Amino acid sequence: MDSQLNTQTSHDWWPSPAKLNLFLHILGRYENGYHQLQSLFQMLDYGDKLAFDITEDSAICMATPLAGVDDDDNLIIKAARLLAKHTQCKKGVSITLDKCLPMGGGIGGGSSNAATTLVALNHLWKTGLNEDELAELGLVLGADVPIFVRGRTAFAGGVGEEITPAPQKELYFLVANPNVHVSTAEVFTAPELPRNTPAIAWEDYKFEKTRNDCQQLVENRYPEVAKLLQWLVNYAPSRMTGTGACVFATFSDYTLAEQVRAKMPEAWQSFVAKGVNRSPLLDKLEQQK
Repeated sequence: MDSQLNTQTSHDWWPSPAKLNLFLHILGRYENGYHQLQSLFQMLDYGDKLAFDITEDSAICMATPLAGVDDDDNLIIKAARLLAKHTQCKKGVSITLDKCLPMGGGIGGGSSNAATTLVALNHLWKTGLNEDELAELGLVLGADVPIFVRGRTAFAGGVGEEITPAPQKELYFLVANPNVHVSTAEVFTAPELPRNTPAIAWEDYKFEKTRNDCQQLVENRYPEVAKLLQWLVNYAPSRMTGTGACVFATFSDYTLAEQVRAKMPEAWQSFVAKGVNRSPLLDKLEQQK
């Protein structure tokens, strides 16, 4: 998994790992319009990387701006500003992003970037928040951010904020991107979305007894997602993650996953990663202490 570390090595990189939703059930809808969900968030040992150059002025900026994304709309900048305001920190930072996860793919790129920013700057700025406080702050930025702050494979309920650590056997995943952008809002407002799946206890989770309630709808509207899933399922149990568009296949063996990846049509971007119960972000933080 170190192939992505061959870029500028002078930086002190902080990992911003991807996640998969191994399943996603929609139980119902709250009065405020939010959906009641159940999901299993699987951390991966692969993702983006961020570096933070601390400054003594209060300016917060991207050294590597994202094409087409204004700094004010960038979750990384929002996370840094939120932490600075919440803790009344007067320091600044110039942030470098080494991006390899697709945007809008359902594998947590933006949310993970925000969480890494909170965790790293809390340490580097010495703002002193604990994990619970950082997770609570992360929820302001997005429902998935606390999962990445806590950094453990976890079962989630409610709108995603009820988190229970749920260690899994560490398998390998071939993750592929069909190169379409699926709008999460479009999926969750669709009238044909199932909203009545019975709740399960996290201890009863089995991949083959669960599903992604968004998958059929997305397959119907985005033929490229359906095509990719039909291709993958010939080789291994496969599913869409989150509201898409990325999909994954599950393997117990790294070599086998890479062999299937080698056969994949070049139109689809893909990578193989290991599912880990502890995020590489937590390991990095531990090394800093």
